Amino acid sequence: MSGSRTSGTTGTSRAASPSLGSSRVAALALLIVAVLVAAVAFALIGESDRRPGLMMKAATKPAAPRRNLDDPAKKDIAMRLVSSAENSSLNWRAQYGYIEDIGDGRGYTAGIVGFTSGTGDLLQLVERYTRTSPTNSLARYVAALRRVNGTASHAGLDPGFPAAWRAAAGDPAFRAAQNGERDRVYFNPAVARAKKDGLRALGQFAYYDAMVMHGPGGDPASFGGIRATAMRRAKTPAQGGGEVAYLHAFLDARAAAMRTETAHEDTTRVDTAQRIFLTAGNLDLNPPLRWAVYGDRFEIKK
Repeated sequence: MSGSRTSGTTGTSRAASPSLGSSRVAALALLIVAVLVAAVAFALIGESDRRPGLMMKAATKPAAPRRNLDDPAKKDIAMRLVSSAENSSLNWRAQYGYIEDIGDGRGYTAGIVGFTSGTGDLLQLVERYTRTSPTNSLARYVAALRRVNGTASHAGLDPGFPAAWRAAAGDPAFRAAQNGERDRVYFNPAVARAKKDGLRALGQFAYYDAMVMHGPGGDPASFGGIRATAMRRAKTPAQGGGEVAYLHAFLDARAAAMRTETAHEDTTRVDTAQRIFLTAGNLDLNPPLRWAVYGDRFEIKK
């Protein structure tokens, strides 16, 4: 019996040992599988965190703020664009001393935006300059400028006025007066009106350039009349219209107004400059910019 008990006990013990070893192996195998699965899952999660995370960061990175034409860099672009048409040069700062009669019925055209003796803005400029510098070389022509205002006459201005103008261009106070009158009469009103109409930098420039050439008046060939014609054909963005469609309507109206004047009937400053930017979708007037005016080609790289 002892032998049977011992044999039985030993048999029982041996029968249990293989069962226990199998359980341990199975558990270990399951643990290894679980670790491998966890590792793969972690790697996949890590990868998805990295790649979409980068994409998310790129997608949610705030876009550079749009800059209006009164931003200093944009304003310099605007001045170069105007100078390309007015003076066939991108160096607008070299135009403070420019003066000539271009035969457009406005008398002398002079300075950085083409102030004219026949439309009053040149008179206002010289009066402003004289208030800050009473003994300047142009002060003696104020009375003559008042008399010729509204005409193409040079009476009282020739022969000395052009030379006096060019000499005054060396005076920082005269350059400051030109900048101030440009902003007061043309640039600031044009940009403010364009912003109210919901236009970006290109539209703001289109308004400014039109105001420089045609004046801020309300007759059909002035800025106000051109804008009114455009608004009869298309709504401004502020009215719920499309910006591109409205600007095409404005440039159409601008070109039509230019063709009514012999001196301005060449519409390339619209057709092969502003229209080029608009067709390209460059509503923010971002460089590089390439255009042509009166047969001359220009480029602003940055």
